[in-house]
Amino acid sequence: MIIIGIVLSFVGLVYLCWLLFALAVQALPFFAGVTVGFAAYHSGSGPVAAMIVGAIAGSVALVLGQVAFTRLRSPLMRAALALLFAVPAAVAGYHAGRGLAPLIIPVGAWRDVIAIAGATTVAADGHNAHVALSPAAPGVAAGQTSPHLPASQTCDARTCRL
Repeated sequence: MIIIGIVLSFVGLVYLCWLLFALAVQALPFFAGVTVGFAAYHSGSGPVAAMIVGAIAGSVALVLGQVAFTRLRSPLMRAALALLFAVPAAVAGYHAGRGLAPLIIPVGAWRDVIAIAGATTVAADGHNAHVALSPAAPGVAAGQTSPHLPASQTCDARTCRL
């Protein structure tokens, strides 16, 4: 029974760490939702209404970011939008890694290494999750080589020359 308890405690700890880092990926929409929720609460609405308003605001921020990422054609603007979502995720990942590092390493300098690794991992995962959640650009899945080509300039392996 003790061994089962230890194994289940370890599984629970791993699950909570996964949940912490998975939620850190969505740091910007969460921050937007919490900010709007607190503003609604301090303007006189009740706590339930403030939570509902905050959840709606966070969802809207996430959906608007995905729609903007899908609609933008400029790689520079897409990179700026991805950076807008990745930087708060990196900050959240850094602090999560910094908080969990004392459980693994007692030395101070290596705690920062673990925290920076957590920030890098969460920022990359946040960028990949944001790109993966955005639907494909119109026309790309239809066989076009670029979303900038009109339908008359599409090509396949037999008609295109490099």
